Amino acid sequence: MQFGKRKYFKHRKAMVETDQIGTGTRIWANAHVMKDVVIGAGCNIGENCFLESGVRVGNNVVIKNNVALWDGVVIEDEAFLGPGVVLTNDLAPRSGYPKDLATIRIRKGASIGANATIVANRTIGEYALVGAGSVVTRDVEPHHLVYGNPAKFHGWVCRCGRKLQFAKNRASCVCGNCYEMKGKSFKEIL
Repeated sequence: MQFGKRKYFKHRKAMVETDQIGTGTRIWANAHVMKDVVIGAGCNIGENCFLESGVRVGNNVVIKNNVALWDGVVIEDEAFLGPGVVLTNDLAPRSGYPKDLATIRIRKGASIGANATIVANRTIGEYALVGAGSVVTRDVEPHHLVYGNPAKFHGWVCRCGRKLQFAKNRASCVCGNCYEMKGKSFKEIL
């Protein structure tokens, strides 16, 4: 596959109506990207994805197959959305009524597991991890591991996604990152 004149790859069966796509991004079969969508560089948009006008996607984002992103959704750099993730943007869904659409923001480095549902007006914090099949009804704080229905806190995760084990208020990950807890404060040690 070559990128040709475009600086991104578009599968021949994808429908792309925007020209605001970064270098090296790949858009696969049966994806539909509407006009006024912005997609950063180095992204991967899987098969059967739908991106509605108004969606913003950062750099190096992975969106696996069968994900729909609606107006008001912002995905920051290096986020990951697993297959079948559901994001909503309507707090009072009814056909034919005026809409006050809500937003969802997935912060930098956050990961959402397969078939998870994120309800409207939620933020998933930096480097948070939402387990597969979860239903997120509240904001998720940075580095939190949440799962279940409704999703609940089950620990902390490293930037690399591994669960952290704290001893005496400190945790070291096998990737080399270190963290410290002081009361309710969580910070990376540089």
